[in-house]
Parts: sequence; C-alpha cells; structure tokens
Amino acid sequence: MTRISTGTPDAAPRQGSGKHSPTLEDLAAAAGVSRSTASRAINGGNRVSPEALAAVDAAVVALGYTPNHAARTLVTRRTSSIALVIPEPDIRVMMDPFFAVVITGITEALRETDVQLVLLMSRAGDDAGRTLRYLRGGHVDGAIVVSHHKTDSWTDQLAEGGLPTIFIGRPWNAGRGVTYVDTNNYDGGRLAARHIAALGRTHPATVAGPADMTAAADRLRGWQDGLRAAGLRDNGLEYADFTTEGGRAATERLLARHPETDAVFASSDLMAVGVLSVLAARGREVPRDVSVVGYDNHQLAEGTSPALTTVINPMVTMAVRAGTMLLEEIEAPGTHPDPVIYPAELVERESTAVAPSESAAKA
Repeated sequence: MTRISTGTPDAAPRQGSGKHSPTLEDLAAAAGVSRSTASRAINGGNRVSPEALAAVDAAVVALGYTPNHAARTLVTRRTSSIALVIPEPDIRVMMDPFFAVVITGITEALRETDVQLVLLMSRAGDDAGRTLRYLRGGHVDGAIVVSHHKTDSWTDQLAEGGLPTIFIGRPWNAGRGVTYVDTNNYDGGRLAARHIAALGRTHPATVAGPADMTAAADRLRGWQDGLRAAGLRDNGLEYADFTTEGGRAATERLLARHPETDAVFASSDLMAVGVLSVLAARGREVPRDVSVVGYDNHQLAEGTSPALTTVINPMVTMAVRAGTMLLEEIEAPGTHPDPVIYPAELVERESTAVAPSESAAKA
C-alpha cells in the first residue's frame, strides 16, 4: 500500500515569543466576534458573514494563531482527512490521465474545507488487509474508491464496516446499499454501436477493457446489444487493460484474426490511441478504411490524428460529486445518498467522418 497525503499541512506554531500561545478566546476577542463564530470561521467558514470571516483571518495573522487540531480531533472524533483508494499499481496511476482528473475533481470538492486528501494505492499482490486496517483505524473520516476490480472484495468489507464510502464507478455488489457515482456505460456502448452502424460499416470489432471491471463490462454489453439491434454482429473482440500499449497489442491480435475489420470501438481513449497507431503502421487510413470510436473524451482525444470520436465520461463532474456526497455522509452518518448516474453522450470527430466521395455517393 502506497500512501500519499495531499493538501496544505497545518502551520507550525511560532517560536521564541516567550508568551503563551493564543487561544480561541484570544482570537475571538481580537476579531471582535463570539467564540462560536471564531470557531466556525477557522473550521471552514460555514454560516459566517464575509465581514466576520475577514476579521477572524486578520486576527489569525496578527496573533499567529494555530488551531489545536489534536484537541479538536479528540472532541469531534474527526481527522479532517479522507482517503482516495485506487486498487491499481503505482505506475498505472501516475501514467493514466483519468486518475489525475479524479484527484483534481475531489480536490475541488474539498477546496472550501479544511479536509485533506490521502491517496492510497494498492499494488497487485499487496496485502489488502493493510489497506483495510489503515482505513478502519481512525486515520480518515471517509473514503472514495475508484478503478476497483471484481476481485477487490475488500472494498465491500470497507463499505460494510461503517466507514462512509463513495465509489466512483458502479461496484459489482451495488445492490448491497453501496453509494456510487457513475456514467451510463451501457448506453455509451450502444451509442458507439449505433454510430458505427449509421456509417454503413459491416465488419465492426471492439477492443474491450478488463472483464473484471463494471465499466468495461457494461460498455461491451451495450456495444454488442447495439450491434444486434442494427442487424450486425461483433466481428472481433479483444480485451486490454485501458492502456495505450494494451490497446496496441489487442489491435495487432484483432487485425491478425480479422483483417477485414472496418470499424473499431475501443472502450477507452488511451486504448484508442493504440488502435490508431497500429492502423497507421499497417497503412489503414482512418476514417476512409476504418472508423474508430473511443470512450472517455480525454483532452488527448482532440489531439490524435485524426481527432477521435468518443463517448463522454464526465470524470471531473463525477469526482466533484463523489467528494461532495462523501462530505455530506460524514456530516450525517448512515444517510447513504442515492447513486448518481450521468447520461452517455457521443462526440463526433474526424475518426468517424464520412469521406467527401462517400457523402456524394449517398446523396
């Protein structure tokens, strides 16, 4: 288990004045507000007027006041920190832009609070018990879990243990009252299939994500159902790991077995980048010879050559919502907010554009 703390640490107390450290009462008196107002001001500013907040901020600077977080934790039984749990190897977390976006979104949700984010990464083969013991040991007030796999059974134990927990992505055991934020991956797969069918492609194939992740499984199921509804079948199927290299290797296998493939749905944009590179190396022009659709709408989707048609995965929005929901559940334990599912939407770009000659022929 790798642990990384993010956020601004508490300031160290000033040294050498020879005087007692200023108390909350001193702070309130200097700011000209009540003790309760001063307390709310230094603990997030909830229900405090802008004028009072400014007065307390000025008094904090003037007195060199440092909150006694240890004492506050004893009283509130709060740590003012939450964990982001990512059951993936360190290198995957650092290389995949998805995780950077998730961290950005959660940090945005915490921006107006004193809550800090602790990042926990579990490598393959790690003792899951270590992560559970840390999370249940009173070190954090809640957890957000992202990129979980079917074999990560400890995530169910985490939610069942009473720690407020929000999943980004539907967990496998969603029926057990676990709260999550997700996009409609099934509809996203169907949108990709419907778009490919409308282009007149007859030999569509897919590079699917890991079969032990709900997002990948739902996207594949939606894709296959969408093709059937259009009178088509999946010409070829290869699995990969949501990475560019995995997408590249899967495409090599796919084309070796199904050289007639004229459309590829990759269930992540990173894998679609690998698809595009293999097609270019083999002289298969996109979109004239092969149409390509990705999933996620990463920033990189606009910078590929050609620009990538993709299904939107509102990652920042989901991460902000997950952070907000977790804070709400920490404040009101046991409330278990209802799951939030965002609709799927396809963004058309050049990788599925119809060539001018084809447009004229159809006209």
